[in-house]
Amino acid sequence: MVRPALRSRSLRRVKRRTPGGRVVTLYEKRKPGPARCARCGRPLAGVPRYRPNVIRNMSKTSKRPERPYGGVLCPSCLAELLREAIIGGQS
Repeated sequence: MVRPALRSRSLRRVKRRTPGGRVVTLYEKRKPGPARCARCGRPLAGVPRYRPNVIRNMSKTSKRPERPYGGVLCPSCLAELLREAIIGGQS
C-alpha cells in the first residue's frame, strides 16, 4: 500500500518507465485550470498552465502576452474596450 499522504485524489497518478525497465506510479500535483479573461471568461491563449512555483521562475515575457492587458483580457475583449475608449473620447 502506498503511504497515506499519496492516497489523496488531489494528486494525479502518472505511470513512468524507469531506466531499469520497471513501470512505476509517480504522484504529481495537478495542473491548474487555464487563465481566463476577466471580462468574458474565455480561456486566455499565451498564458501557460503551470503551478505558481514554476511560473515564478519563468521570464516575464513567457508568462503572458506582450500587449495592453496581456494575461487579463482576451484579444476580442481588448479590441472592444479600445473601441469604446476611442468612441467615448470623441464626444
